[in-house]
Parts: sequence; C-alpha cells; structure tokens
Amino acid sequence: MASIFRMPGISADAEEATLLEWGIAAGATIKPGDVLATVETDKANVDIEADSDGVVMQLMAEAGDSVAIGAPIAILLDPGEDGSDPAAVLSGLGLAAAAAPAPAAEAAPEASAQPAAAPAPTNDAIAPDETDRGTRLFASPLARRLAVEHGVEISALSGSGPEGRIVRADVERAIASSPAVASATPPPVAPPVAAAPATPKAPQSASDGGVDVPHTAMRRAIASALSASKQTVPHFYLTVTCRVDALLDLRERINTSSAVRVSINDFFVKATALTLRAVPEMNVNWTPTAVKHLDSVDVAVAIQGERGLFTPLIRDADAKSLTEISSSVRDLAQRANDGTLKQHELVGGSFAVSNLGKYGVESFSAIINPPQVGIVAVAGVVRAPLVDGDEIVIGNTVTVTVSVDHRPVDGVLAAQWLARFKEYIENPLSMLV
Repeated sequence: MASIFRMPGISADAEEATLLEWGIAAGATIKPGDVLATVETDKANVDIEADSDGVVMQLMAEAGDSVAIGAPIAILLDPGEDGSDPAAVLSGLGLAAAAAPAPAAEAAPEASAQPAAAPAPTNDAIAPDETDRGTRLFASPLARRLAVEHGVEISALSGSGPEGRIVRADVERAIASSPAVASATPPPVAPPVAAAPATPKAPQSASDGGVDVPHTAMRRAIASALSASKQTVPHFYLTVTCRVDALLDLRERINTSSAVRVSINDFFVKATALTLRAVPEMNVNWTPTAVKHLDSVDVAVAIQGERGLFTPLIRDADAKSLTEISSSVRDLAQRANDGTLKQHELVGGSFAVSNLGKYGVESFSAIINPPQVGIVAVAGVVRAPLVDGDEIVIGNTVTVTVSVDHRPVDGVLAAQWLARFKEYIENPLSMLV
C-alpha cells in the first residue's frame, strides 16, 4: 500500500529542516538501507534511510527547500503496486490530487526548474496554516513567530518553500533587508533549528565599512543551543591541577610499541568514562520530569573541524582501550569534516570532554550541552614547581575544570567525582587494568 514519506524530526525543538539533496528519483526502486535524502540538522548532515522495499512514485519537495517537520516530502509505493493513477493514490492517502508529480532526475533542466507543488494537507497530513479571508497564507510556525519578534509583516513576504510556503529563511531575508528591523534587539534564545538554505549566502558589505558574513545554519544552531544552556542550566565549576609526568611517560611507551598512536586527550576521555562508571550518580541526564540514570557510559568529544564544532559520542568508552578510543576519535573527526556523521552519533551521553591544550591555553571552562550534565575542560601541559614531600621539584601539570549542572548534581558529589578523576590521571596504569 502506498505510504507518505514525511520530513522526520531529526533535531530537538526543530519545527522545520532543510532538505539538502535527494538520494532517489521518481520511479526509483528502493530497498532497506538505501539513502532516500540528506537533511541538514544543527550538527551534521543526516542521511535518511529506507526501512522497507518500495518504489518512489513522487517527490514533493526539492533540494534546498526548508520543510516543516512532519510534512509530506515523497510518496512511496509497495513493490508491484500500481501507481499509474497518481491522483487516485494521493486521494487514497488523504492528500489532494491536484499536486503534480515531481520530475525524475533525468528530466531536462527546463522541466525541473520550478519546485514541485506540495499537496494541500488533510487530517492525515500536516494541518494547513491559518488562512486569511479569501487568500491562503502559508507560513511555518517558526516563520510566524520570527516575524512577530522582529516586526516583519508576514503577509508582505513571498514564500520560497513548497507551494509558496513562507519559511524562516524568507523572514530572515526580510529582516536583513530592513535596517530598522535588522538593528532591533533579537530575542534572547532561539530554538536550534536547521532551516537555512543549503548554499551559504555570499558576504555582504556593511554600511559601516565592515563585511557581514551571513550565519550558517550550524552557526545559528550552536549559538542558540549555547545561549539556551547558559541561560537555563545552573552551571557551577570545579578546578583541579593534575600532575601528568607518569601519563606522559606511559603515552610515550604506548606510542613506541603500538601501531595506533594515542594522544593526551585519549587518556582524559578514558579517565572521564572510568570515573563515570565509578561514580554512576554522575552518569545521568536532566529531564523535565526526572533524573535519568544511563545504562551505558558514552562520552562526547568536542571536535573543531572544517565544517564547524561537533560533539560526537564514543559509545561504551569505559570498556574501550586507549587505542580504541584514539581510533574512534580519529574516525569521528574525519567523518565530521566529510559531513557523514549520523544523528545517533550526536545524541546522548552524560559528559563531554573539550581539550584546548594544543593552543597553549592554561585554564578554561566550557559550556554544558544539555541534557548532558557535565563537561571536562582540559588545558595544556605546563611545567611548574611542585611540592614533592619536603622538596620542590619541577613537574608537568594540566589544569582541568569541570562544568556541572547543579539541578541533578550537588557540589559534594561533583567534588568526589573530580577527586576520583584526578586519581586516574595521576596513576594512568590504573586505566589499563
């Protein structure tokens, strides 16, 4: 039986998402695991895969469209099902039969220049936006809210979405073109969504002589998420200085004998995971109704790549060896730059590790990524005088600051966690047994 393929809810709080490209064409035969489409989220480009066999009858959105979450974007047929009467199929699904099928990929450019019209939703589809008397005004909820916040008259806008739907990008263009509106104070927190055009806009010369580089969808999402975190999550910070002479010696020995080289950061990721296993009360998420205790120890690693900042997860990090962690980090970093990270690799975990040591940073604190409850900020190695018994010696040290969400975690528990963490760092052999 024919089915509707809808824009999936791929990012928390998003009301619409950008369809970057189709992996299929009208008439194509699909099987489980085939990539149907690539969709932009706040952290990565996500491939949406088929979960059953079928045939693509019709595409209902085009690459570059911003589409409301849950809106129909394709019609799929079962193998052998008759799709010769698209109107009848659409009617059977509760969709308007007026929408013409999108052209196949091999059609001439002139034939595919106009976006495919989206069907008028019914009870089985997304409910239509409110309609002005005599004139249909389609706009996403996010576009309407953004227009109200910035004083934009939404009825004066031309929509670039399916069937002329007004989307976030249309409102943002109106804001940018109006000096009075553009100079207004923006709202303090915007939900992290991925609704920008697939191709970034070119830098524009500003009236004051500077150059305005339009925000990418990822930059907006990062800004929104971090702003929301600082404004809604009560952070507190604990700092400790770890002596790392033994860690550096062990790292050198491992790299001398192993085909896989390990970094200092791999030790800190491993120590974070083992400490979460030792102090399970810290391996939690905060939710509006409960403190969720996690079954596995998954640690996120902050990666600054060519495409932006990512925090993919190393699953079951407590059970992985240092060389396995090193290989995982390298793989995640490469795929972050390639834009091939999967959504499930970016969601979950209770803690993250951020390391700025290679830039000579001696101390810093990081912002928590909810619903995680903590992040470990690792600074660089510094040679410093240390008290060793009755003597003053020169040793290698690293300053670590842990940011903690005070809602599920109290100060004493976090201090106990950090003390155990320091033990692992200063006695690195204990991480190998």
